[in-house]
Amino acid sequence: MRRETITKAFLTLAVLVGGPLVGAKLFDLLVLAGAWSADPPQSLAMMPYGKHWPVDTGVFFIPFSALMLIASFAALIAGWKTPWRYRWLLCIPSIGILALLILTVTAFWPMNAALWYHGVGSPRDTITDAESIAMAQRWVRLDWLRVTGATAAFASALRALTLPWPSQVSPRDPLLVRGLLLAALLGVAAFVVWFVMGI
Repeated sequence: MRRETITKAFLTLAVLVGGPLVGAKLFDLLVLAGAWSADPPQSLAMMPYGKHWPVDTGVFFIPFSALMLIASFAALIAGWKTPWRYRWLLCIPSIGILALLILTVTAFWPMNAALWYHGVGSPRDTITDAESIAMAQRWVRLDWLRVTGATAAFASALRALTLPWPSQVSPRDPLLVRGLLLAALLGVAAFVVWFVMGI
């Protein structure tokens, strides 16, 4: 009963955070990115950064994504002994959000910087007008991947929350599986520390 309570509590948090995260990501893609990517390089001036924007979008996305990551992994750890028919629903949000955060850091942050520098005519600008057009199009295509992933993470957490708790306990995992889980958790912890230190 204790594991069920803890798992469901973290799933509830993941759902409460995941819903607004998906909605905000759709708004960001369709409205904000739709505006600044409409006609580069001129439209790049509408990117939501700099003195003309009172709030950076990261102020919302970073804490919500971090909460989703923590809630998802906590639910996975608490519900690890459930059968795989249930446990896979716990794996999708945790692995999915982690993958999206890694994609954000490795692909989107460099593109954001390059497009921003080009849009404001910064001395740090390293791309041409033609490259800015291609990069803005690539940004939008990749962002649909983030929207899809965030939706899958939210839907999986919601499905796991609404399903009855499995009565049977999964047999102890082989040493290899437990080792991989430990390595994954250590990797997540290292990524979180690196991510927070880079903010």
